[in-house]
Amino acid sequence: MASAAEQLAANLNFAAFSKAEDLKKRIWFTLGALLVYRLGTYIPMPGIDPHALSQAFQQQSTGILGLFNMFAGGAVGRMAIFALGIMPYISASIIIQLMTSVIPSLENLKKEGEQGRKVINQYTRYGTVLLATVQAYGIAAGLQSSSNIVTNPGAFFLVSSVITLVGGTMFLMWLGEQITSRGIGNGISLIIFAGIAANLPSAMANLLELGRTGALSTAIILLVIVVVVLCIAGVVFFERAQRKLLIQYPKRQVGNRMFQGDTSHLPLKLNTAGVIPPIFASSLLLLPVTIANFADTSRLPGWATGIVASLGHGRPLYMFLYAAMIAFFAFFYTAIVFNPKDTADNLKKHGGFIPGIRPGERTAEYIDYVLTRITVVGAIYLMVICLLPEILISAAGIPFYLGGTSLLIVVSVTMDTVAQVQGHLLAHQYEGLVKKAKLRGGRRGTR
Repeated sequence: MASAAEQLAANLNFAAFSKAEDLKKRIWFTLGALLVYRLGTYIPMPGIDPHALSQAFQQQSTGILGLFNMFAGGAVGRMAIFALGIMPYISASIIIQLMTSVIPSLENLKKEGEQGRKVINQYTRYGTVLLATVQAYGIAAGLQSSSNIVTNPGAFFLVSSVITLVGGTMFLMWLGEQITSRGIGNGISLIIFAGIAANLPSAMANLLELGRTGALSTAIILLVIVVVVLCIAGVVFFERAQRKLLIQYPKRQVGNRMFQGDTSHLPLKLNTAGVIPPIFASSLLLLPVTIANFADTSRLPGWATGIVASLGHGRPLYMFLYAAMIAFFAFFYTAIVFNPKDTADNLKKHGGFIPGIRPGERTAEYIDYVLTRITVVGAIYLMVICLLPEILISAAGIPFYLGGTSLLIVVSVTMDTVAQVQGHLLAHQYEGLVKKAKLRGGRRGTR
């Protein structure tokens, strides 16, 4: 028999959505904030020649700049005020997470609850400013060194560019926090989602145009559509997949009453690392190609030129290293964000235990064993999802932003946002049921 929550979820409809005024306000606020972000990606930095910038960017679009341009919604190619995007904040968050596992003081802050979380968030903001300043200076210096891109090079251009780019990143960080608190969904993830989704219509138009002109056959276009649908279905299935460990709690006595022991589950996600492994792997692999494109290739030794050529999209060495890095970061990031020993200690503290497993160290070893096995499956899933589009990109020349990383981000963020919308609708319906129960109780009391 379905539970009350499942029955309530099955009865969700548009009528319930129309009555949820708070949810509608949150959705409108989120859409307005994302519109502001998209407008900012079209406001150019001062002192830039757009035509010279467009020509220079086309030569570097296959490197790491193309990846950042995808996450920034095209702002890098236009060198807009949001050209840095939200990536410095994400990088700072990941660095702080890694440091909490190494530095005892930060680990203690993480365990202090809400107050410790606020302090860690403040450290993350400081790290964002530092990373954004370094990256902004690097971008400004690189633009100034290129011919004809900067109209008035000099110290004033460097300072104004750094202030503009850092200010844009900090505004996006603030906007993401506002979406999280006052809107619907995770604000930072939705900003990245909006940047990627904005390029999808043009990607589909380019794909159909290639088919119209005869550059791509109808069979290849149908194959691309089938692969995209299969990738989306695979992401939905594996992102929702969990391994539930049965947790039992012993009987307890309160006063003169004996309460039966409860049972619960410890859910372990199949893909604990999320989209971090593909992003890290893509960034590291595209970095040598980007450096080589900016450098004078005639001065590079022969072996370096051969390695750079082998790291191009679709090459066997690129595919092998891409898969290996995805697997490495899947295990590495899972080990950072999930500590089996802490989980086992918390279960032991609250009297919970896994049937057949001794509490304490044995429980930690068992959780680590299960987590390692499901992470193997999660790493294979990430490799398949990311390598299938890469094969199509190299074989058929499909646009770069139809890669597996972009599909993974778009589907994951969509699932998370829809889940939060359903949560708000469930809460709204529960509130309605409670109000009706109170009214009925009041009427019965007056009789």
